[in-house]
Amino acid sequence: MSIATAAASRVRVESQRANSLIGQVGEMVVLTRRTVVSALRPPYSYGPELTSQFLFGMRVAWFPMLIASLAFTYGPAGIQAAGFLDLFGALDRLGGLFALTVMREFAPLVCAIVMAGCVGTAICADLGARVIREEIDALQVLGIDPIKSLVVPRFLSLMVLTGLFDIYALLCGTFGGMLVTLSHSAPLGPFFATFFSNATVTEFGASLLKTTLFGAMIAIVCCYKGLNAKGGAEGVGRAVNQAVVVAFLMIGAIDYVFTQALLATHPELSSVR
Repeated sequence: MSIATAAASRVRVESQRANSLIGQVGEMVVLTRRTVVSALRPPYSYGPELTSQFLFGMRVAWFPMLIASLAFTYGPAGIQAAGFLDLFGALDRLGGLFALTVMREFAPLVCAIVMAGCVGTAICADLGARVIREEIDALQVLGIDPIKSLVVPRFLSLMVLTGLFDIYALLCGTFGGMLVTLSHSAPLGPFFATFFSNATVTEFGASLLKTTLFGAMIAIVCCYKGLNAKGGAEGVGRAVNQAVVVAFLMIGAIDYVFTQALLATHPELSSVR
């Protein structure tokens, strides 16, 4: 009986966790709808907060973005790929490979990871501290919508920042490919020739759209976890940890679905030219 009771208790606990997870996903969907509606519905009083959050995110993330972009592209993508291509005397194809990997995967993923780790955690901690200090309740008592005044500017600023930093990551990633080419004592002409023959407008637009979706998702997850923080300072730290984990999982899921949908609707992007 004790084993059966323990098993039943374990099943009950797992069922409660599953229901809690499904409930949190539903609440995030509701928060997304409320945020989009609040952003589009006048009055647009969140301008100063939007500017402040945009400048804060740019100040916090630009240097980690630079280091991460160069490290990921020059290291695993550049050195390994260049060494493999150099065995067959095809180092000139490195530019085409970089156009596909950096524009399609490395730049959006690096951008999303850095934004989640630097800006998303700061957003979650800030909102969580406001909840603990009961500032959110005070805003509601004053008749101020916390969604419009706090969530919307962070949502919009992260979407814009991820799109802009994607271009930044593309430039830094391409520079990493140039460094790899020069380190192998090869000319840059063939690198750029194959790079621009594979770098299409569709690929670039898809990269921007993917990173914008990453930014929207990171903002919703971090704002939701921050607004639902409980238990004092320890609860805020726990909310930040959960926000980072959930954001990384969602980044992987969105990246897989988006890439598969892109290749299914544009099969010409699968071939290296």
